[in-house]
Amino acid sequence: MDEKRSLGQWFVVQTLSGQENKVRDSIQRQVQLGDAVGVYEAYIPTEKVSEVRQGKKTTTTRKHFPGYILVRMDLYDPQTNIINEDAWYFIRNVQGVIGFIGGGNTPMPLSESEVNDLFRQTHEEEAIKPKISFEIGETVRICDGAFENFEGAIQEIDNERGKLKLMVSIFGRSTPVELEFWQVDREL
Repeated sequence: MDEKRSLGQWFVVQTLSGQENKVRDSIQRQVQLGDAVGVYEAYIPTEKVSEVRQGKKTTTTRKHFPGYILVRMDLYDPQTNIINEDAWYFIRNVQGVIGFIGGGNTPMPLSESEVNDLFRQTHEEEAIKPKISFEIGETVRICDGAFENFEGAIQEIDNERGKLKLMVSIFGRSTPVELEFWQVDREL
C-alpha cells in the first residue's frame, strides 16, 4: 500500500437512494481542488453481474451496498481523538449525504480487515457473476439454444465458468446438457 493510500481511515457514509455516484463525484472533485480538508477519497464497492434482458445477455455494474459509499478521511485528530470539525462538516454538507454510519455522533471507522475484505471482493479479477444464483435440484427452463423451451433439473453448478449442467428429458430419456447461466430462466 503506498503512503498516500495509508492516510486516514475508512468510514461508511449513507446517501440518498440513487445518489451514490453523484456524492462520490462531488467529494472527489473537491479533493482534487484541495477544498476537502482531511478527506482523501470516496469509493463505491461494485461488482459486474450478467443477466438476460429481452433475450439478450447484458452485463451491468451492481453496487454492493446501495445507498452507501466509503470515504477515506481523518475524521478524528490523532492526538486528541476529537472530531475534526472541518472534515465532519465537509462530508455532512455534500448534497445527497444523509450522515455517517456507526456510533451516532461519533462514527466508527471500518477495521483494517473489513477494508481489506471489501477491496479484495471488488478488485479480484473474477468472472462476471450471474445476477441470479442457482441451486442444485432446481428446475429451470432453457430460453436459448437447441433445447429452447425444454425444462431441466440442475445437476452441477460451475460459478467460475458461468455454466450449469442440467438433466433434460429428451424423447423420454434423461440427457445431460451444459449451458451458460444466461441461457436458462427460473421456473415460476
